[in-house]
Amino acid sequence: MSVPIKIDLNDPTMIFSLAGLSVFTLIATLIVTHLIRHMALRAGIVDAPGGRKQHEKPVPPVGGIAMFIVLLPMMILVGNIFSIQIPWALLLSLAIILIVGLIDDVWEVEARIKFVAHFLVAGILVIGGGAQISTLGNLLGFGEINLGWLAVPFSIACVVYIINAVNMMDGLDGLAGGNALIIFLWFGLSALWHGYGAGVIEISLFCSALLGFLFFNARSPWRKHASVFLGDAGSMGIGVMIAWYAITLSQAPHHVVEPISVAWVIALPIIDAFGLLVARLKDKKHPFAPDRRHFHHHFINAGFGVGASVYTILAWSVILGGIGVIGVLAGLPQGGLGWAWAILWLSHAGLTIHSEKFIQILSRFSGR
Repeated sequence: MSVPIKIDLNDPTMIFSLAGLSVFTLIATLIVTHLIRHMALRAGIVDAPGGRKQHEKPVPPVGGIAMFIVLLPMMILVGNIFSIQIPWALLLSLAIILIVGLIDDVWEVEARIKFVAHFLVAGILVIGGGAQISTLGNLLGFGEINLGWLAVPFSIACVVYIINAVNMMDGLDGLAGGNALIIFLWFGLSALWHGYGAGVIEISLFCSALLGFLFFNARSPWRKHASVFLGDAGSMGIGVMIAWYAITLSQAPHHVVEPISVAWVIALPIIDAFGLLVARLKDKKHPFAPDRRHFHHHFINAGFGVGASVYTILAWSVILGGIGVIGVLAGLPQGGLGWAWAILWLSHAGLTIHSEKFIQILSRFSGR
């Protein structure tokens, strides 16, 4: 039996081991994604172009499932190496959401069935895994807000909301995966600053897997178009991961990041989903009816290319996360950050409702 490596972020052996495992995860994700992509192409499992979609050729929606095929065994392996207890609730939730997402990517699943799966997964995470938002911190500047008996239903609602928000954001090459990478880099830095070694290890693996996926999905000088998509399995799986760490890292016993910091870090998908819901309800449309009023659609409609749109939005995501994390570390009042976040939330909803004006403003910078 191997002796577990003690988690000491200042120990060169631990750092070397973590670096090696992260590189292995990255390489394994590259290989598995390449293989599954070719298998999907031969089997005809592709996302065909047309309608509201931006791509011009059939693309396999298997990048997410390939990423998690590597990540889940690595989480279990690393848990054994570093003697980390990987929560069964997280593993079970990911397994359920990946299966439902994969079926949806291949055959399509009714929205109602997916919502049932979302609530089932949320219940497992919140009740079975203890991922409960018991406090919102000093969110509004009037003292700590404790949720009491509302913690469980509120947490379940938040998990479902995050899963759907990430899924809705997956509209341009590299956008959802890139935003997830930024979110987890902020989470990882928070865990590192507070000496939470287990969190640093787990997040490092996920970031490595995301980088492996983004090699095939993000546009770059050597890749003009995505060769794989996340698929519903990937976007919903990422949503589960974000929800789990957003809650567990901001609550006891870890509490390495303040709830208001989390709100800023994950702001982009959250406020975009809210703006869309408000705009659709205002127009008396179904709140989950598809349209082209996502934040990223505004940039495309203003004349920005896909790559420019994605990297501009990701830069905005970095700034938002920095406001939340570095702002708290710098001593900015949490209440002030909370009210500023509320203004951001409402302002974004206004931009979504009056998207034509926002597109006109963006057009001045697109060169169109």
